[in-house]
Amino acid sequence: MEPRSSWTFFSNHAHVLIALAQDPSLRLRDLAERVGITERAVAQIVLDLEAAGALSREREGRRNLYRVNPQISLRHPVEAHRTVGEILQAVIGNAVRG
Repeated sequence: MEPRSSWTFFSNHAHVLIALAQDPSLRLRDLAERVGITERAVAQIVLDLEAAGALSREREGRRNLYRVNPQISLRHPVEAHRTVGEILQAVIGNAVRG
């Protein structure tokens, strides 16, 4: 049996959070292109992340500026002993400030 090549280690929620940690001023359209999902899916993920307290949004002129909350614990019991900031530190290599 051939291995499936379409899976990734992180979910689309993680991809959106990582992308916004790297560039907090990304537009939803650009974020969708970067992650490889629809703009509608990105909008729903952003709402999910905001509801969970992992992300906040501020209006800056005509654009949104997103702020990641690095102190929030991950949600699944397997990784709940880690924070969003620890994962982002491992993936993008610099400290994320809330």
